[in-house]
Amino acid sequence: MALEKYMAIAGLALSVFFVAEIITLFNFMIDPSDNDSFGFEAAPKLFQFISLSIAPATIMIGVSFILSKRYGSKLNGMLIIISGIIVLVGMIYANTMIEDLKPSLVDSTVEMVPYIFMGVSIPIIVVGARLLKTRSRKPKKNYLDDSDVF
Repeated sequence: MALEKYMAIAGLALSVFFVAEIITLFNFMIDPSDNDSFGFEAAPKLFQFISLSIAPATIMIGVSFILSKRYGSKLNGMLIIISGIIVLVGMIYANTMIEDLKPSLVDSTVEMVPYIFMGVSIPIIVVGARLLKTRSRKPKKNYLDDSDVF
């Protein structure tokens, strides 16, 4: 497998990781063991999850696309599309969980993160679809070249 395929697989894994982190955080925020003395804030955790998982995932997906955009790759395109779909579906589910969260823990970042990454997932899906549509180019033959390479 080439480097771009490994990067697309890493982007897929990091996308799954991000969705799992957000859903786990929101599940915790639904019932945070009724102990408000520990001073939990969701915004720093969300920024940490973004910087550890979805930011590197988008970089991996972008580099994979750039490396394979000339010749096209159905595997890379499918991996990128699946990554985008996973983020989109996960953020739709996380958005439905917001109304069940404990009201004292909900702030603007908790409300904005699902919408932001629903928006980020759409271009990821489009990039993957573009990679699927790219046809591989055949090298041009130089008919005037007299050198015989054996």
